[in-house]
Amino acid sequence: MIRNHAIRNGAFWLLAAALLFTTADLRGQQAPKPKGAEWPTYGGDLASTRYSPLDQITAENFNKLEIAWRFKTDALGPRPEFNYEGTPLMVDGVVYATAGTRRAAVALDAATGEMLWMHSENEGKRGEAAPRQLSGRGLSYWPGSGGERPRIVYVTPGYQMVALDAKTGLLASGFGRNGIVDLKEEDDQPIDLEKGEMGLHATPVIAKDVIVVGAAHLPGGAPKSRIHEKGFVRGYDAKTGKRLWIFHTIPLAGELGNDTWEKDSWSYTGNAGVWAQMTVDEETNTVFLPVELPTGDYYGGHRPGAGLFGESVVAVDLQTGKRKWHYQLVHHGIWDMDIPCAPILMDLVVDGRAVKAIGQPTKQGWIYTFDRVTGKPVWPIEERPVEKGDVPGEWYSPTQPFVTKPPPFDRQGVSVDDLIDFTPALREEAVKVASRYKLGPIFTPPVVSKFPSPLATLMLPNATGGANWQGGAFDPETKMFYIFSNTAPTALGLVKPDATRSDFDWIQGTARDPNAVPSAAGGRGAPGAGATGGGAAGGGRATISEAGSPIQPPPGGGRAGAAGGGGGEGGGGGPNVQGLPIIKPPYGRITALDMNKGTLAWQIAHGETPDNIKNHPALKGLTIPRTGRQGRIGVLVTKTLVIAGEGGFFTAPNGQRGAMLRAYDKASGREVGAVYMPAPQTGSPMTYFYNGKQYVVLAVSGASFSGELLAFKLP
Repeated sequence: MIRNHAIRNGAFWLLAAALLFTTADLRGQQAPKPKGAEWPTYGGDLASTRYSPLDQITAENFNKLEIAWRFKTDALGPRPEFNYEGTPLMVDGVVYATAGTRRAAVALDAATGEMLWMHSENEGKRGEAAPRQLSGRGLSYWPGSGGERPRIVYVTPGYQMVALDAKTGLLASGFGRNGIVDLKEEDDQPIDLEKGEMGLHATPVIAKDVIVVGAAHLPGGAPKSRIHEKGFVRGYDAKTGKRLWIFHTIPLAGELGNDTWEKDSWSYTGNAGVWAQMTVDEETNTVFLPVELPTGDYYGGHRPGAGLFGESVVAVDLQTGKRKWHYQLVHHGIWDMDIPCAPILMDLVVDGRAVKAIGQPTKQGWIYTFDRVTGKPVWPIEERPVEKGDVPGEWYSPTQPFVTKPPPFDRQGVSVDDLIDFTPALREEAVKVASRYKLGPIFTPPVVSKFPSPLATLMLPNATGGANWQGGAFDPETKMFYIFSNTAPTALGLVKPDATRSDFDWIQGTARDPNAVPSAAGGRGAPGAGATGGGAAGGGRATISEAGSPIQPPPGGGRAGAAGGGGGEGGGGGPNVQGLPIIKPPYGRITALDMNKGTLAWQIAHGETPDNIKNHPALKGLTIPRTGRQGRIGVLVTKTLVIAGEGGFFTAPNGQRGAMLRAYDKASGREVGAVYMPAPQTGSPMTYFYNGKQYVVLAVSGASFSGELLAFKLP
């Protein structure tokens, strides 16, 4: 393994780094720190609220924001990165982030963006084979204890946990083996150190000297095998790197939940990892695990049974990893409804009663809300009958949990009423296209794809949500929850795979016209079938034309990755009408929910109307209200504002290509300001206060713009 410490080679660089930090420390002492001055963990706090009480940036001055500093990431890897998803931290006047295609860890001066140190691991073939590439979502800060100095902790693409001295960037020698813990070891299962399909984009979570780490794999629309690595969750001693505990998200023989796996399918099924961020309640010594589904996103015939702890929120003891409670949100998932983001701690007052709650946003557009001590739902969650499908070999759960309050923050299920209606002619064409698909409410099962119909089940929300890894935000003062969501369908069709590529009975795909001329690229599935599953996270998948052949999705209504606005985990596209999304807008929205009442407060389209819709010949002469745009958009909530950038590029009236960073009045949803960015938001924004100024920092990137951190402040 080659380690790259180019910024710190030699005593000169160590001295320079020390001097820079001394200067930063002195500058940081010039002004008192207001409450919320720092951003010490991915979600702003261990409760994952993404809230800051800072109020220097307001509705009155937001339009005056200017670039304070920029940090380009091109040199931090063998090639530039075009999907920069990280959220930086800020502690003691230093901004910490991961960056570049090598996933380097960097420390930057909070006032100027000047790089203070950099650490990078060249993992060779192990890194090249990693299922979760690029810079990831960020890193974690440990404040130190027992004489140990503060550290930065992050997970490499090759699934190694690295601990660095926060002041110097040097490997923490007392941690693991020379500062590194190999996460492919001590996992209660054999994992190939080079090619084993284990990785992570999320950051570890650190509390009370315990580091908790999850696991991620390749998207599972077209798995190579029903036999797969399991995504167990582990806790480590933050001082030494010693493993403290492991939680088996797929229970082993004799463990609670093992009987929910029929025909011994637990023994070979994998996934069920926690690829999302996690949340900690230090008061009750609890870490909350949002677990994904087991192997096979859209076909579960090889894992019959409800399959605990797949698609469950699991509360475990922070120190021991022992289960306290769990709640399964989807039984035997076949819709890729992984729990994609951190649950949020919420102290609510419901019907006059104080409730220490936790709210879990989901891809399906609900926020499931529980008493975080007991796991009991705050409002009823009803088990209701759902349609049983007819895919040969599949096992179907007769019921699924339905949230009764709050209402969904995005549309669920697809009917004719959801189709575009800009003009009667477009609606008529949309109905014709939709007639080749199975439509139905949420939890309508996938179908075997047939030509000419049914090609697939159309599903809303999309397989990337609804919510995805960026999650939501919560205002602990007003008890309001805010979230961005996408509205675009996924086509859930199943085809027989090429037996040389997968041992699954069925994989995601779309039947093709048997009389059509085969494309040069060919397909992943069997002859006459095009498999659309298994693409890399963040990449776009083909939508489906009326003729049943894959075409690239349009920027306004397809995958966010195709629009240059960043992608989510897994997912899929859908059909279109003359290049327009078949589903009517908004395509991207921000929703505010009153969590004391469990009611909708407001909902607005977020993002300027995409160019391909503004300029579409079929819409000439029509006034189209703002449609919003697709993306993976995290929101930031401050004392008075909701702040979020746009996904995808658009052309401003002055001819500039880019995206806007927008601010809304958090009480009403009224837009109060917008400033230009050269590229879309692809990482969630954060804020901090330093030397008398409030900063807002976020990652931007896109199809033609490589990753960069932008920091805004007032003049």
